[in-house]
Amino acid sequence: MRPCANAVLISITVVTMWGCAKAPEEQPKPSPVERGKYLVSAMACGDCHTPRKMGKSGPEPDPALFLSGHPASLSVDPVPQFSPGPWGAAVSTSWTAWAGPWGISFAANLTSDEETGMGVWDDAMFVGAMRSGLHLGAGRPILPPMPWSSVGSLSDEDLKAILAYLKSTPPIKNEVPDAVVNESVSEASQAAAQ
Repeated sequence: MRPCANAVLISITVVTMWGCAKAPEEQPKPSPVERGKYLVSAMACGDCHTPRKMGKSGPEPDPALFLSGHPASLSVDPVPQFSPGPWGAAVSTSWTAWAGPWGISFAANLTSDEETGMGVWDDAMFVGAMRSGLHLGAGRPILPPMPWSSVGSLSDEDLKAILAYLKSTPPIKNEVPDAVVNESVSEASQAAAQ
């Protein structure tokens, strides 16, 4: 066969194979609940908002209490006093209460429970809270270790997806205690919000 004929034959074969190749299938856009579930998992929200129980290798998340926050039945002592040095915070054995210079923060109940969880929150409240660092978007400061400023950098669509997922979770009735806010932290947060 001549070189020109070979080139034509190869070209026809390549074009035919390319035309017959299966086009990549477009993945359907996930629903807001699916997207929210992905984000809650990727951001490890359950690491702080799911109480721990003692397992074979130490504390492990209790799947029966997934995202239910600090157990109402678990009381904590007053804020420990920290002396100057490298240690500036303490965590409860449930990993749902944190103490430091800000006071005591308790992991919120993120389940869909309408009385004690996220069931009555709307998109504006949730987006406002994550953008402002204020509870319900207008209340007390959201305290460490909650990374509200990082979460707040997500798009409105992603924040609304997170709330959609949280509102789809099974409700767990668990009244989390109010935060104990160090007054200097509260005053600084209110001044910053103005």
